[in-house]
Amino acid sequence: MAVVPQEAIDQFEALMEEEVDESLKRTFQNIHQGYPRETLMRFLKAREGNVTKAHKMLADCLNWRVQNDIDDMLAKPIVPVELYRAIRDSQLIGLSGYTNEGLPVFAVGVGLSTFDRASVHYYVQSHIQINEYRDRVILPAATKKYGRHVSKCIKVLDMTGLKLSALNQIKLMTIISSIDDLNYPEKTLTYYIVNAPYVFSACWKVVKPLLQERTRRKINVLSGCGQDDLLKIMNYSSLPHFCRVCACDLPEDANEGDIAKILESELEKFEDLQRCPESLKDLKINDDKC
Repeated sequence: MAVVPQEAIDQFEALMEEEVDESLKRTFQNIHQGYPRETLMRFLKAREGNVTKAHKMLADCLNWRVQNDIDDMLAKPIVPVELYRAIRDSQLIGLSGYTNEGLPVFAVGVGLSTFDRASVHYYVQSHIQINEYRDRVILPAATKKYGRHVSKCIKVLDMTGLKLSALNQIKLMTIISSIDDLNYPEKTLTYYIVNAPYVFSACWKVVKPLLQERTRRKINVLSGCGQDDLLKIMNYSSLPHFCRVCACDLPEDANEGDIAKILESELEKFEDLQRCPESLKDLKINDDKC
């Protein structure tokens, strides 16, 4: 939904004043960072302009934040430091710069992220901390630097080193995708996929049905390392390092028969999981059973 009617925003704003208690309004302040109406627009876009659905989505989000102490997430470092470093080494993400419009550029090493050095719980905690740091530190700083409200980022996803074994992390990826879709809607303008190897299309067949349609529409697969396309929206200094030298890895040693068997197995496991959850009600962050 490209344009949100002013009437819908006004109705949503009135509902927030009337039906949201003070404890939830406090956590809402941490979300909107001084731009409440723009935040309401994000949730309205996520629900195709339906005020009732957008209000429920935001209310669920606020309750989830309170129940899981998300407002204090940045004050809860992952310890010991060895565990934190292990997570950072196996969950590759960093800020590489800004687009010409001032949007932060996040470089994500999807293909080389193994997510095998800690439990799902810690990777989920790490992901939320990154989101909170983006929204409460990076985006406000960009807003000040560029003199206009910056509320979105772009992500460049590097598929170098991607293997079919990455499908073993489908549960974690589904949880993280759910968190972003339901709790941080419309925060990423575009996902650029670069350095896609032969097995990417096979993995994509499994992952694609698990994503919300509005997320799928934002995904753009670029040719090679994507340098030519990305230089249209950012300077060379902001390019992720894996986009500066175009050199694709050889595909993993797997024939079409092996790929077909793996896909069949994964699809059987997730035949009932056709998309991300519609609610965060059962998504607990402080649950070591994840």
